[in-house]
Formats: sequence, structure tokens, C-alpha cells
Amino acid sequence: MSTKKHEGHPHLTGEHRFGDAGQLILFLIFLGIWITDSFIVHYSTFLIDSFPDYIHLALAGVVLVAGWYLARQGMKEVFGTRREAPGVISSGVFRFVRHPIYTGAILFYLAAILSTLSLVSAAFWLVIIGFYIYISKYEEKILAEEFGDDYLKYKKKTGMLFPKLF
Repeated sequence: MSTKKHEGHPHLTGEHRFGDAGQLILFLIFLGIWITDSFIVHYSTFLIDSFPDYIHLALAGVVLVAGWYLARQGMKEVFGTRREAPGVISSGVFRFVRHPIYTGAILFYLAAILSTLSLVSAAFWLVIIGFYIYISKYEEKILAEEFGDDYLKYKKKTGMLFPKLF
């Protein structure tokens, strides 16, 4: 596998080499779609008239804060904590989801969608979720090779991008 390593963090196993570039490209496309639909052409934002602003904007705010918290705590656990030896991270937000940074990003997009109720943006958001699933599965292969049964046990009890309910 061709993986990207993080210099200065030998305890990390790596990630998909196009993960960062793919996220940036998808973000820019989403931003273009969202701005164009929400503020210029209003092609698919007709639902905004059906909901009072205080409902969809409050919900967007809650989702934005949740996304920020997951991403921040995930980054802090991965990059801000020194570990003696590589191992499966299953503490903090990693108790609930295996990829809290990606989940946080997904929630950021959802907050933007909820703020303007752009259906075109929501459709593209599904593409973004598909990309996050793809790079998550790639990284999980690396983690399973590196940590074997420890990772497989963790994987079994913890949701990939969203918490397991049962």
C-alpha cells in the first residue's frame, strides 16, 4: 500500500496518500456548489421558506459545535498525545467512532447544508461521505495489518464514522 506518513509522529501508521488532496478538492467543489446554490441562483433552497430560521440555524449551530468538538478532540488525541509505542487509540472520542476527525468534517458540511437547506449541496455531501468511507476503509486495512486482533476487536465494538447503537 502506498501510504502517507506524518513526520514527527512515528507512532502513526499512515493514511491514504490522496486523502488530504481529495478532502481539499471535495471541499472546494462543495463550497462552490453551496455558495452558488445558496446565495446566487437559489436552485434548490426552496425548503428554507418552510422552516423558521431559528429552527434550521439552531440545528446547524448544534451540528457545527458537535463536528468541531469531534474533530478537535480527535486531532488532539492523534497529534497532541505522545505514545511510547504505536497502538490502537480507543480513548476519548475514539471510544465512540473510529474516525472522529472525518466524522467532524462530515458534520461541518451538514451544518452548512442545514444553514441554507440547499438540496444540491446535500446531494454532493453524499459523494463526500462516500469519499470518507473509502479513505477510512483504506486506513483500516493498514491498522488491521499493524495491530491485528487488537484493532479487529476495537473495530467490532466501535462504529466507523457514526457510533454503533447496538
